[in-house]
Amino acid sequence: MTAATRPMLATYPGEINLDRDLLARSIDALLACAQACTSCADSCLSEADVAQLVKCIRTDLDCADVCSTTARVLSRHTGYDANLSRSLLEACATACRSCADECDRHAKMHEHCRICAEACRVAERASREVLAAMSR
Repeated sequence: MTAATRPMLATYPGEINLDRDLLARSIDALLACAQACTSCADSCLSEADVAQLVKCIRTDLDCADVCSTTARVLSRHTGYDANLSRSLLEACATACRSCADECDRHAKMHEHCRICAEACRVAERASREVLAAMSR
């Protein structure tokens, strides 16, 4: 867990219409996923069979970008736009599911893909939890 996420949300002086602990956990899961995907893509590039990992690399990088963007947007609350947050969370859940599925294809041969798939599944669940909380 990122050490600063929860304290930063706790110090936000305005109202946040979501549970701050849920939000902090979700932001941290998205940031962890972005890091895992970036590392997985880099590891894939160093594998002997890199040509067979092109789709995995692309999916990793897309997921990392979507997760990191979503985490940054969820960290901002002034002038909050719920429609934008919902769209990003939906895209994030989709990107995480796609990346996890792709990494699962390589997980028996590459430990970094197994770890990445796991991080993606956690981030997908976190995205869906925030979406559900927004719908209440």
